[in-house]
Amino acid sequence: MDVRDFDFTLPDELIAQEPPGTRGESRLLVLSPSTGEISHTTFDHIGEFLHSGDLLVVNNTRVFPARLLGHRVPSGGAVECLLLRVSGAGSGAGGLDVGSSSEWDALMHPGQKLKPGARVRFERKGIELFGEVIAMHFHGRRTLRLWTTDGRSVADAIDTIGHMPLPPYIHREDRADDRERYQTVYARTRGSVAAPTAGLHFTDAVLADLERRGIERAEITLHVGYGTFKPVRAERVEEHVVDPETFTVDARAADAITRAIRDGRRVIAVGTTTVRTLESLPREEDGTVRPSAGETALFIYPGHTFGIVSGLVTNFHLPKSSLLMLVAALAGRERVLRAYREAVERGYRFYSYGDAMLIV
Repeated sequence: MDVRDFDFTLPDELIAQEPPGTRGESRLLVLSPSTGEISHTTFDHIGEFLHSGDLLVVNNTRVFPARLLGHRVPSGGAVECLLLRVSGAGSGAGGLDVGSSSEWDALMHPGQKLKPGARVRFERKGIELFGEVIAMHFHGRRTLRLWTTDGRSVADAIDTIGHMPLPPYIHREDRADDRERYQTVYARTRGSVAAPTAGLHFTDAVLADLERRGIERAEITLHVGYGTFKPVRAERVEEHVVDPETFTVDARAADAITRAIRDGRRVIAVGTTTVRTLESLPREEDGTVRPSAGETALFIYPGHTFGIVSGLVTNFHLPKSSLLMLVAALAGRERVLRAYREAVERGYRFYSYGDAMLIV
């Protein structure tokens, strides 16, 4: 399958740089995967397209301020660092209380100058965090040891001096309000370097409306890594490799998913991260889903047979991206691209802070 088959024309002005004025004030394109029918509404009307008994599954990961800005020691040259995860930690990247010293996988810039032994210092609001490059890896990745000297934990220092890691297609610096707007209202488990952005549209009022309509909700956790922005460099879809991300599905969520499957009810995933988690879960012959934790590197593209997910809430994705391929796997490539063309014609806002799409 050719990667170019997932290309489309997107004017730069449709790439959202700011969230809507009020959370939930987004447009919603609804696509039927069976008929290709398209309708348009606003996100607060999403409940009108769901059925009593549907199971809505959300990703409750929480973004931590993983972007650090500082200087080399002693030269003073500028350094930018994106923390990815605590080295050797199987889960919880940013969620660990790692004490006053810890090692991290990170992306660092300027990579060519930051060789093993290079030292850096990050300072903001009177707090200092020190670092030393331990090892070099491909594509700017480094193993970085971080430490504090004032008794506070590294995690606390990161929370104080770090910047929210807005996606690279948002061409502005983060602001204080991004700490709240670049989180879902149900974010709980700290550990992501990017938000599961389909969930950004939900408000407490929308969730309450869905509950009144008899729509059940379950929470899973997948910590979104930098791989969510990883471009597809291969020419053939099948040659692309998705970076592994850690997930947890607890007993309560597993039970809700199992009951929905056995009852023949729809399982609606909120976001591609939730799709990848659900489709990675092992199931027994009777349909039972067991609590599970680990990593998934599942790459979903057309041809995938869905075992759990039957519907999706998602944002509009990059041309030729693995996320667009996932959406096409669920609803069909031609139907999705036609919906995208219509969204462009109608001036929908794209990407993380953009509008939403419902596939049911």
